[in-house]
Amino acid sequence: MDIIQYTEEHRMFRDTLRKFVEKELIPHVEEWEEAGIVPKSVWKKMGGQGFLSTSVPEEYGGPGADFLYSVIILEEMARANFSGLTASMHSDIIVPYIIAFGSEEHKQKYLPGCVTGDTITAVAMTEPNTGSDLAAIKTTAVEDGDSILLNGQKTFISNGINCDVCIVVAKDPSVANPHKAVDLYLVDAGTPGFEKGKQIKKVGWHSQDTAELYFADCRIPKSNRLGEKGTGFLKLMQKLQPERLVCAIGAIAAAEYMLEITIKYCQERTVFGKPISKFQHSQFEIVEMATEIKIGRTFIDKLIMDHMAGLQIIVETSMAKYWLTDMANRVADRCLQLHGGYGYCDEYPISRAWRDIRVTRIFAGTNEIMKTIIARFMGL
Repeated sequence: MDIIQYTEEHRMFRDTLRKFVEKELIPHVEEWEEAGIVPKSVWKKMGGQGFLSTSVPEEYGGPGADFLYSVIILEEMARANFSGLTASMHSDIIVPYIIAFGSEEHKQKYLPGCVTGDTITAVAMTEPNTGSDLAAIKTTAVEDGDSILLNGQKTFISNGINCDVCIVVAKDPSVANPHKAVDLYLVDAGTPGFEKGKQIKKVGWHSQDTAELYFADCRIPKSNRLGEKGTGFLKLMQKLQPERLVCAIGAIAAAEYMLEITIKYCQERTVFGKPISKFQHSQFEIVEMATEIKIGRTFIDKLIMDHMAGLQIIVETSMAKYWLTDMANRVADRCLQLHGGYGYCDEYPISRAWRDIRVTRIFAGTNEIMKTIIARFMGL
């Protein structure tokens, strides 16, 4: 019996989404990869079909759907072999901060647009000299009457060009405790002092708009703080479990896709008078990958159900994030090798899959940080 029991509604949703991806996204991927960005109009198409922010409650314009709808979207976007439109980051990593910690005013203002695609979100944590150590950030948030003045620089910000609102992680320099100094602030695009810098050219994810962001005496209302003062670090820690779970789900779905297209290639491509799939070496490679993927799928499906049940699975999601992304990278490399020279050509989809999967070992906390977290929980 499958660990996850999808309903008929889930299956219908997946079928509708897959048809949308095949018609509205895949034909344009090369164009967007060349341009280095996905047009905002595509986000609106996604939202118009109900494929964004599915967890948003009905009173704010969303369907209030369960997490399995997010899982379906993650999997189908991975099958599209297209990382440019980071719907899962918007819907399942950033928007939940507003749902969980935003005031009623925040929810009324932002959530309806997050569902329709009119409001694209970003979260600004990473800085040029600060990656996974969030307590060491330098961006400051200084109170000035009823306002907050933000000053600092962020980098590697996904949706940095397209974003309409950004959740900025900043600290009050007057608070000695670095963990209690951190807070989260909503900053609208176009706010004076908030500047979107250059788009960063990357090895992969070519159509995903990753940018530097700058804040120079950026004045926002104090009410733009998410929750009570001094609680930002705790909020970030609370949301790392779903972030790493989302990353792991994307990795297993990508691995499944890469193996699927590689098996098809090996069955069709002939060498020395027979299909590549008939050589023992190729069979062993494919079987080994299929086994690891099956193990990973079993693990991640169990974690999905545990997450939906409200269990604390910080250690397990950290394990899944590092192991599944490492495994997906191994699969990418082995699959490309089985393609031979053609695998290194852009006309074959394995080439994009290979370069795009690499970053999964870095974002959402590097895999080395995942192991450090696990070691601490083990009392090592």
